Amino acid sequence: MALQQVVQQTVSGLGYELVEIGHSAGGVLRVTIDVPWQAPQPGQEAQGVRSITVDDCEAVTRQLQFALEVEGVDYQRLEVSSPGIDRLLRSEADLQRFIGEVVDLTLKAPMGAAAQGQVAANRKKFRGRLARGEAGGWQIAWSDAPAPKPGQRVGKKREPAPLQVLGFEWDELREARLAPVVNFKGRGADAAARD
Repeated sequence: MALQQVVQQTVSGLGYELVEIGHSAGGVLRVTIDVPWQAPQPGQEAQGVRSITVDDCEAVTRQLQFALEVEGVDYQRLEVSSPGIDRLLRSEADLQRFIGEVVDLTLKAPMGAAAQGQVAANRKKFRGRLARGEAGGWQIAWSDAPAPKPGQRVGKKREPAPLQVLGFEWDELREARLAPVVNFKGRGADAAARD
């Protein structure tokens, strides 16, 4: 049986999604797994995205070691991991999954005159909150205002910087990934910041 098939069957049999298989020097076999996601049904609210834990990686590692030994696959070391906080968004289903999250986008071509002077004409990279576009495409919203420094007080009378919105289609993207935003204040603070 081919390596891809062995790993795919083992990972999906344990209830996980296979994201990627990679080989590197020294015989290291890297397997990236994730929790399967299904789009919410119409009228149903989207649920939070569960992350892969160390226990998940350990369970998959144990089962994969056994399956690879049975199939006689040659490797020196096995590494099972999650896609990480800056995971690559590989499909429109990934975009759908992470609506509302901050993403980093790189376009294939610069904005050019389409930006109407709101951003530099040669700009290709953007970071903003992902949303579904009105015409069925995608969009991100961002502000170019500098973030306040830690401990800096922000006056209540201060005018918020205007939001800018970029609409795009999947085939216009060179790369899209989650922005590696780390919150050391816990999940409650993150939810309050979004509202």
